[in-house]
Amino acid sequence: EMAEELFANGQIAFQYVSPEGDATLCAPYNPNGSSFGIEGIIDPSGQILGKMGHTERYERDLMKNIHGEKVQDIFSNAVNYFRNK
Repeated sequence: EMAEELFANGQIAFQYVSPEGDATLCAPYNPNGSSFGIEGIIDPSGQILGKMGHTERYERDLMKNIHGEKVQDIFSNAVNYFRNK
């Protein structure tokens, strides 16, 4: 019921997806098996973000065993957004 409400309110910020772009429950694309592939949600105002992945722990070449670019520069983007607002 909670997931249905989050989807209906547009509060799903991020989902784990397959290479085809479909939400997935399966590893390796959903590393923790989160329901509906949900990785991040926002509050009803859109100002509070909760993420499952640890973006703040990213460092270049930290996760060498995982293919692809892992930079999620959400913190710099948030600062830039509010500076330009």
